[in-house]
Amino acid sequence: MPLPRRCFPALLVAGLLAAGCAAADPEQTDTGVSAGVTDTAQSVALAVRIAGGSVTPVDTRLDARVGQPIELTVDSDTDDELHVHSHPDHIFPVVAGESQRFQFTVDIPGRVDIELHHTGITVATVLVRE
Repeated sequence: MPLPRRCFPALLVAGLLAAGCAAADPEQTDTGVSAGVTDTAQSVALAVRIAGGSVTPVDTRLDARVGQPIELTVDSDTDDELHVHSHPDHIFPVVAGESQRFQFTVDIPGRVDIELHHTGITVATVLVRE
């Protein structure tokens, strides 16, 4: 039985979405969870933007290995504090400015939340594996 004509737009969109998910940049491997997240063989990087009371991203998921560097690049229009809930904790002061870089590693596998203290927003949850 032939498909009704109204199904073709939906099939076209589904095909384009599938093709877009299959594309990869040979220079870096994107985790596919959020824009601004990069996972290379050496490190996991996340771009964070705080502007006009909004934070991007909000509670994105990252995957990392024990001892793998995790780098946060923050552009902010206000002061805040990034708190990495690992053992031991990491606390990074955020000031109003661009391209602030913070790097840390996690030595114990598990779930690690990264939150902004003043806004109370979790920007990422890192699933750390051995």
